[in-house]
Amino acid sequence: MSDSKNSAPAEVSSLVLGGGCFWCTEAAYRMVPGVLEVVSGYAGGDGPANYEAVCSGSTGHAEVVRIDFDPTKVSTTELLDLFWKIHDPTTLNRQGADVGTQYRSTIMWADEEQKAVAEASRDRARAEWGDGIVTEIVPLETFYAAEDYHQHYYDRNPEAGFCQMVVRPKMDKMEQALAAKG
Repeated sequence: MSDSKNSAPAEVSSLVLGGGCFWCTEAAYRMVPGVLEVVSGYAGGDGPANYEAVCSGSTGHAEVVRIDFDPTKVSTTELLDLFWKIHDPTTLNRQGADVGTQYRSTIMWADEEQKAVAEASRDRARAEWGDGIVTEIVPLETFYAAEDYHQHYYDRNPEAGFCQMVVRPKMDKMEQALAAKG
């Protein structure tokens, strides 16, 4: 008899989002039921990426996360609706003190269906944010996983100052959004 709690889902879907610092976005989405893994990385620019090059602004890449999820437990729509709750989509190329194109708000779609779902989610978000949303909705070309030391950063450094001052508030926003969802 197999234990269905530990078996892999029949289908895994992925979604790539950028909402500022990937440490924040990763930690927040790891809390969502149905999310299997969140990988910090880079996308939206030219050529292979590493942290130093992306931070210099020379690659055009954004700090993003790839969210791998079980679509029978959480939908793309639900994940996108949470996106608008955990970051400010009205600030161009910045989130808090993080400034630069690498911190832009972005949804990178993998197919036309994901694009349509993203656009519908943005349209719903306008009820809260108005017409000031600057989030780009663009095709995903290539996702580059960030260096190992960026993965699960909050889990490994929960007491670090940045984690307490910047990451934890994003996680609190996610907790509130999940609680409101029921």
